[in-house]
Amino acid sequence: MTLLSVSNVTTGYGPTVVNRDASLTLGKTEIVTILGPNGAGKSTLLRTIAGLVKPRAGQIIFDGETVTGQPPDVMAKRGVVLVPEGRRIFVDMTVEENLRLGAYTRRDADGINADVKTMESFFPILAAKRNDKGGSLSGGQQQMLAIARGLMARPKVLLLDEPSLGLSPLLVKEIKAIILNIGERFGASVLLVEQNAGLALSVAARGYLMQNGRIAISGPIEELRDMSLMRELYLGGIKETA
Repeated sequence: MTLLSVSNVTTGYGPTVVNRDASLTLGKTEIVTILGPNGAGKSTLLRTIAGLVKPRAGQIIFDGETVTGQPPDVMAKRGVVLVPEGRRIFVDMTVEENLRLGAYTRRDADGINADVKTMESFFPILAAKRNDKGGSLSGGQQQMLAIARGLMARPKVLLLDEPSLGLSPLLVKEIKAIILNIGERFGASVLLVEQNAGLALSVAARGYLMQNGRIAISGPIEELRDMSLMRELYLGGIKETA
């Protein structure tokens, strides 16, 4: 079942066109990755889906309804939540306060309280650091907080932008385990932008390779591994993530 469909989307900033006729689909509880070199337009496509960038052309359909150009707060309420590159947690607020901000579109106080406990169970370090300021956390802990904050919105689709950026190999394995369990634990699909090809290929069922703002190739992960264009543009010498 297709949950998210992006069709022939073109976006940009000012006179600069970033995405050109980009199309992709995401199924229910599926993990799909967008690969490509720096500057290919991957993050802009995620921001467009999340409602932070308005498309100049094309269509976005989510859960059977057209949502093209809807603002980010509306998209979050519908169930599309972006965890941005760089984490962007609130460094002067506590871990718990950061978590609660993830539920800003919700009004169910009891449910929010229960979800804070769920996040602390799923991310034990956040329970231990509950009253610590976000800025005191390590990079890996901040990334876990950013993901948990996104999950507090109870998303149907979680858009992850470079979750392993700057993390040690050991922490990358922890992030991998978290991503693999999001569907089963929270019922959410994941659309993953990730420069760490080993991580991306080890968690996703399907992938899209972007080149110069366009989707160059796409398919099941096992097929993408064997495509010469994929290796030429991006995958030379990658190491698998265990």
